[in-house]
Amino acid sequence: AAYLKKEGTAATFYDAWDIGMVSDSNYMAAELLDDVWKNIPEHLSSYKDGKSSEIPIVTGFIAKDKNGIITTLGRGGSDLSATMIGAAMNADEIQTWKDVDGILTADPRVVKEAHPVSEVTYEEAQELAMFGSQVLHPRSMIPCRKSGTKVRVKNSYNIKSPGTLIVENHSGATPPVTAITSVKNVNLIDIQSSHMFGASGFLAHIFNQFLKWNISVDVIATSEVSVSLTVSGKTELDGLVEDLSRAGEVHVKKEKAIVTVICDAAHSSSLLAKAFASLAKEDINVQMISQGASKVNISFLVDSSQADKTVCVLHKAFFG
Repeated sequence: AAYLKKEGTAATFYDAWDIGMVSDSNYMAAELLDDVWKNIPEHLSSYKDGKSSEIPIVTGFIAKDKNGIITTLGRGGSDLSATMIGAAMNADEIQTWKDVDGILTADPRVVKEAHPVSEVTYEEAQELAMFGSQVLHPRSMIPCRKSGTKVRVKNSYNIKSPGTLIVENHSGATPPVTAITSVKNVNLIDIQSSHMFGASGFLAHIFNQFLKWNISVDVIATSEVSVSLTVSGKTELDGLVEDLSRAGEVHVKKEKAIVTVICDAAHSSSLLAKAFASLAKEDINVQMISQGASKVNISFLVDSSQADKTVCVLHKAFFG
């Protein structure tokens, strides 16, 4: 704010709580309360109504709880601050400035031919963030999805690049494949139990153990008598595996990777045919497949050592 004033542009500094950013009391990973939707427009009403030309410069990543104690919003907190303010103010567009030309078809460190995607949906952006893309955190999409506000991802080091626009629905035809991303260092847990065949409580028992140990699941595939699922490789599993063993035989396989294709899953048959044909030529063995309920992603499990190669092969198959 001081710099803008020095350059002749009117601006006013606000700490987040000065404009009504109020959160719960989970201090290291606080969630904003619904009050912010009303608070922000009220505190910035003069700017919103055009009565003041002073640009509000607001601190991100922090808030205060109802007791007035400072909280931090945790991972993605700065982007969340920006999207929350923009959504609450009914902005035409929210811009987040990064060090890449928007959202790319793949990690450019893995695929040299990766190129920016001009447009993705909120759902696609969230799935990309969940499965390895570090451009935006999934929670930062929540306010703009609620308000329908567009988000543009721009590059601080290449300001002429148009970036990627994140919208509710594609403006034209939905592309067959939007991007490919990966997460390494994943553990695969296989649970098999013939004596639980057809038992209604099989899955309930399994997920209760994950709840007990506060371990989140990334992807899952099920049959009548077995469940395969993945968790972060950093997770301590001894207690969980002991509890799961009461339901059946448990096997843990380490050093796996999830490769996710963000796509129009309505055409999954043709996409899978092309993917498997390409992977087979390179002797890459897919150990598990999961099609997300969101209908915008298909995930493959491979060895971590083959993750980058898998991304490259799939990128070449879908993007040339």
